[in-house]
Amino acid sequence: MARYKNYDPSQGQFLIINFADQLIPGTFEHTINYLIENKLDLSILDYHYKNDATGAPAYNPGILLKIILYSYSLGINSSGKMEQLCRTNIIMKSLTVDSHPHFTVLADYIVLMKDEIQRLFVQLLLVCEELDLMGKTVFAIDGCKLPSNAAKEWSGTFADLEKKKAKFEQLSNQLLEGHSKQDSVETNGNDISEEKKKRIENINRKVKRIDAFLKNNTKKMGPRKKEVQSNITDNESAKIKSSKGIIQGYNGIAVADEKNQIIVAAEAFGRGQEQRFFGPLVEQTEKNLKTVTGENDSGGYRA
Repeated sequence: MARYKNYDPSQGQFLIINFADQLIPGTFEHTINYLIENKLDLSILDYHYKNDATGAPAYNPGILLKIILYSYSLGINSSGKMEQLCRTNIIMKSLTVDSHPHFTVLADYIVLMKDEIQRLFVQLLLVCEELDLMGKTVFAIDGCKLPSNAAKEWSGTFADLEKKKAKFEQLSNQLLEGHSKQDSVETNGNDISEEKKKRIENINRKVKRIDAFLKNNTKKMGPRKKEVQSNITDNESAKIKSSKGIIQGYNGIAVADEKNQIIVAAEAFGRGQEQRFFGPLVEQTEKNLKTVTGENDSGGYRA
């Protein structure tokens, strides 16, 4: 008869983990950690925090930046999944020294620090310039479609959203009528009645959400001065055709330097036709490189 080694799933073990040892030199995560800890001036983020005299200590902005950059490198752009990664991934634990901020903290950080992160990007280009990693003469431009955390079902013109609101109100009224009839009959259908109450509450929340959006926003206009679809959850995103069908998201486009494929400019646009963004990206590339090199003109850059 075969014999096997015994094992006990309930047994425990104490493990000593040195977080710094998990960040192996030459890896992407080690590079992120080194740059943020040693090369970037994060003091430009300080003015967002007003807790020097009162209030609880905030998460170090460098820690939050590490979380976002490492998550993006894994294709993760959901704040909820970022939080989960902080709790389960040893590399992320090492980058953050076992910090795991709530996903709302990460989401707020991305929104509030948008302009400052652009300035930090330029600081990274300065580091690349010091290391002579950029040729600054020939560039490549490419893009990809990025889904947002918004559902296509919440998209539409203002007229479409008004119709959706009217349908929800009609459905709510129908359920209320059915609920009243059910209550007037003495049966054992209390569970069904409670289920209908929850459905009505859910529908009414959707009606209020649409109504609040319509009151607090204006129509979203396209390049041809015609109304395009808005999105209640993420109004900067748009419906975009991708290899996986129509998604609600962005057209992410990057400009890379030929020498070492260093990205010198990048932007996410809430429209799908890439040719319209060539001009703004060229301008952003020239602006970033002028900041890095101190030049007053484009210096003969060509794409």
